[in-house]
Parts: sequence; structure tokens; C-alpha cells
Amino acid sequence: MIYRSTNKGSSGKKFKDVLFEGLAPDGGLYMPEKSPSLNDGFLAEFERKSFGEIALEVGRLFIDDIPEKDLKEIIDDAFSGDAFIDCGSECPAPLVKISNNIYVEELWHGPTMAFKDFGARFMSRVMGYFLRQTKKELKIIVATSGDTGSAVAAGFYNVPNIKVYILYPSGKVSDLQEKQLTTFGGNITAIEVNGAFDDCQKLAKQILGDKELNGKGEFSSANSINFGRLLPQMFYYFFGYGQLAKKLNVNSQKLNVSFSVPSGNFGDLTAGLMCKKIGLPIIKFIAATNINDVVPEYLHTGVYRPRVSQKTMSNSMDVGNPSNFARMLDLYQNDAKLMAKDIVGISVNEEETAETIKLVYKENGYLLDTHSSVAVKAAQESGIKDAIISLSTAHPVKFKDAIEPMIGKKIGIPEKLKETMSKEKKAILIENDIEELKDVLRKN
Repeated sequence: MIYRSTNKGSSGKKFKDVLFEGLAPDGGLYMPEKSPSLNDGFLAEFERKSFGEIALEVGRLFIDDIPEKDLKEIIDDAFSGDAFIDCGSECPAPLVKISNNIYVEELWHGPTMAFKDFGARFMSRVMGYFLRQTKKELKIIVATSGDTGSAVAAGFYNVPNIKVYILYPSGKVSDLQEKQLTTFGGNITAIEVNGAFDDCQKLAKQILGDKELNGKGEFSSANSINFGRLLPQMFYYFFGYGQLAKKLNVNSQKLNVSFSVPSGNFGDLTAGLMCKKIGLPIIKFIAATNINDVVPEYLHTGVYRPRVSQKTMSNSMDVGNPSNFARMLDLYQNDAKLMAKDIVGISVNEEETAETIKLVYKENGYLLDTHSSVAVKAAQESGIKDAIISLSTAHPVKFKDAIEPMIGKKIGIPEKLKETMSKEKKAILIENDIEELKDVLRKN
């Protein structure tokens, strides 16, 4: 498998190159030079396969510089039962029916109780695999609007030969999210930026492209700009699709299903689009955003207007200039009409988000977090009558301060999170200034 940049200036790269570079030298995002295809035999029976079997089959299409035996060991370790718990036979991503045609795929059973655990755990182990061969040291810089930072911190903690720097916007993540990404220490350094997520993302990209600081390629990214983070997010689309086929007792090739995807930086939706590209017969995608609706606006008007993000209760989706939109444009040859044939863009406001949480809880006894609520509301508003799988991205306790007043009761804190809340925050506060960030990185 060969990769090239969305900006067309870099090509001929293997998966290892893409993984460690993160961002292409020309500023573009890496994509496969040619889209692979799954064989018909796999598509005819994948609903009977385990998550690990699906991950190996899909993963080996994109990774040919790791022997299959080693890749299987990486996958088994990343998605082991010890890490993903409380989800029974459907681990690590159980499917729950909440209405006649809407199913929630719970992606929050990992160590930090957010879907970012899938990408972070896989990526850390793949990087560790390559670094053991070269004995080099790598520095990871990642921007987060919430859950990416905690998942990366947990996934990379104490991984040999790797140092991690997490940039997060001051006052714009939940208390639990902040505790999760600032209490590790060791090889994890949290940097609190006086700005918005888009500022953090811009700073991270500047470091990756800085010839003086990163001239020897010592820095890489663990954001979804890195294809190595994006790839494992494809796995649970196949798994959710297969789980629904089993629940309905329908052959997977005869199933009509769409996905509603809560979207901020659009890595998750891009992963789904790539699943469709390689053969998973998804009918439609719902790009579900909060009031930061630059992509739904593009799908409706054909005009892309990036802007400063607005703060909402679904903070991980507060992105005004999503990085992965470049990959979406690449997949659809910069054609808005072509993209709109596969994707329905729906924006959900704060009142609708809260009302959906309250109604679903009242009618079904099922508690959504603020991000998953956006996806469910968008699914309801989509007009799609066939089955919809709505991706549920975080345990509601991570946003309990917002949710508890809505439902009028306390949310129990899982044991794995109680210890985190008692730890001391350790973060370096900086202004939104590239020179100040460079100084911090040199000293740490």
C-alpha cells in the first residue's frame, strides 16, 4: 500500500512513513494512493466474525509493512478484553436499540470511556512496534477538545521511546476530561493553551511543519490528521454493521443501514466514508454537528466557510475548521454535489441536544452523553426510515455537570474513573503563541 498527500506534493510513502510523519511535508493529509477492496468472501460472512478478525482483515489492506502475525498480536493487545469491559459478548462496541429504527453503537467501553481509545491504543502499539526495531525516540504532539487527549495519554503512557505533548484549550474541556489528560506525568506533558481548540490544532500543525524544531522528523501527531489514528476507527463500522445483521437475522449484504456520526474534526466520519469506499454497503451517512456547522453548511450550499468555533456542551465537537474535511474533499474530487449524495448534514442546537437527552432517558431509560445526543437527534431529523446506527462516543458521566440537571438525578461514577478524579492536575499554561510553545517543548 502506497500513500500520497491530499495536496499532491508528497507520494510514494509506506504506512510506517505516514504513521511517523503524521502530516505530509506539503501540509496535506495522507491518503491511500489507490483504494483497496475487500474480497467478496469476507463481505458475505463478516457478521459472523469477531472484532479482532474484522480488524485484521481491514487493517492488512492498508498495512503491508507489518507481517500479518505481528499485526494480529498488535490488534489482540489493543482491543483486549482487559481494556474494554462491561459490554459482554459484543465487546468492544455493543449495539443497543433505542427506537424503532435507531440503534446506538457504544464506543466508550475502553480505559478512558471514550471512542478515542480505539485509535489511541492501536496507534501507540503500532508505533511501539516500529520503534523497538529502530531504537529511536519519538515525540507526539496532539491537540484535543476533550477526549482525544485523555485517550492518547492513557494509550501512550509509559510506552518506551515516546514522549507525548497534549495541547488543550483552557476552560473548554470538562473537569473529568481535564483530570484524565493532566494527571499522568511521566512521559505525558499536558499544555493548557489560552485559546480555542482550533488554536491548539494550529499550534500542533506549526510544530509538525517547523523545519528548525522538527527538521529530523522527531515529532508526529496522534490526532486524526494521522492516518494511523484514522484506520482503527474503520473497524467498528464493520463490527456495528455485522452486529445489526445478527440482531435482525439478515444477511449483511441485504441490510439497508445508515450511520449517524457526531462530528467535530470529522475523522470518525472520514473513517466511515473509507469503509464505504472499500466495499461496506452503507446507504447514507449523517454528518451530525452541534452549532459549529461548517460541513452541513457546505453540503447545503457548496460553500466552505471555516470560522472560529463556538463553545457548546458537546465540547469535543467545537471545531470551526475541521482538518479531515481535506480528506472528504479528496474522496469526492472537491465536488459538493457528489459528496451530498452520500452525506446528509444536520446541525443540532443546544436546546435540541438537551431535549433529546431528556426524552430518550424518559422514554427508554437510556442515557446519552451530549455528543451522542447530537447524533441521535440528527438521525431522528434525517427522514431515513431504514435502520440507522448512531455512534455513541462517550460515557455520560464525562459530562455529568451538564446532564445531571437535565434528568434530575446523579450519574454514578464508574470505578475506573473515581481514582482519576482524586489525582492532582499537572499542566503548563501558555498563551496562544508558537514561540512560547516552542520554548516549553525545548525545556520539556
